[in-house]
Amino acid sequence: MVAAFFHDIPVVIVEPGTKTGVPVLTDNPKEVGSDRIVNTLAAHHQFGGPCIVVDFGTSTNLDVVSKNGEFLGGALAPGIDISLEALANRAAQLRKVEVVRPRSPIGKNTVEALQSGAVYGFAGQVDGLVDRIVEEIGPVTAVVATGGLASVVIGESETITHHDPHLTLTGLRLVFERNHPQSDA
Repeated sequence: MVAAFFHDIPVVIVEPGTKTGVPVLTDNPKEVGSDRIVNTLAAHHQFGGPCIVVDFGTSTNLDVVSKNGEFLGGALAPGIDISLEALANRAAQLRKVEVVRPRSPIGKNTVEALQSGAVYGFAGQVDGLVDRIVEEIGPVTAVVATGGLASVVIGESETITHHDPHLTLTGLRLVFERNHPQSDA
């Protein structure tokens, strides 16, 4: 739409062939989402490497960045909202709840029990995966959380070291600058 109506504005679409500066060292680089590539670029730009990006979005993505800024791969799990939605849709007595930190890990009612499972369960999942990744690649410079629900989980995680809610936007800016270095936009 921008290209059709605003011819003077430079546009970059992050897709295979776009200059990102991120080598994708996976079996099929075309399968890797552009969000994961721009997060890799931004994390390496800000923290060096190796590092890990944890994106709490529709899915919970853990993306591994090499010391040279390469996308090595990662782990994908269902996101917090999707998991709670699946429970609400498939269990007769469970319902969708707001994702907030409960007053205790031991829920005293169904809402708190669901919140505990979501917040503490996802924090434990991330910590377990980060520990296994670090066992494989060695120490990391940072474990960076981003995504819509990161702020709910980061306080309960033992491995997340930084929170950057704008990581993807930073990566998009960096890709834009690589493809339009003289642009004032």
